[in-house]
Amino acid sequence: MILKLKQTPGIYLVGFMGCGKSRVGSALADELGWSFYDLDLEIEKAAGASVSDVFDHQGEAAFRALETAALKKRVYNVRTGIPQVIALGGGTFTVQENVELATNHGVTIWLDAPLEVIERRIAAETHRPLARDPVRLQALYGDRRDDYARADYRIETLDHPPAVIVQSILALPLYRP
Repeated sequence: MILKLKQTPGIYLVGFMGCGKSRVGSALADELGWSFYDLDLEIEKAAGASVSDVFDHQGEAAFRALETAALKKRVYNVRTGIPQVIALGGGTFTVQENVELATNHGVTIWLDAPLEVIERRIAAETHRPLARDPVRLQALYGDRRDDYARADYRIETLDHPPAVIVQSILALPLYRP
């Protein structure tokens, strides 16, 4: 295992909404015997409201503040040596403070799925406030790619099942002595 991961055992999955961070993260944590956390679920617990409700009633700025606070909590636990896989929200890695928190306290992996796959996956979902407008969704996808590219590693997920993506992650040079 690389020294960085030994010192701060955190794997942070980044990528656009619908790319599979939660499903892959849960499967990866199971494979590693680590804990799994979905940052959006952590935010919902802290806020006592859904992500959509926070966006609709408090605005995106309030949501981003909750997101950074939730990430800081996870990073604190990673720094104490508690191994975790953490699925970040689609916009988490667009905030410089969050990028620094994740990259300085573990390894970041970008799950890169094509827009067509994402659109199909989220077509019937109503809980994603930034996906309500298809034109805005496409622009957001393009805008965020440079942010995601700052991750330590990139896995092209295409439309593979989580088990295949987990195997791709396990093949990264993270786990070699």
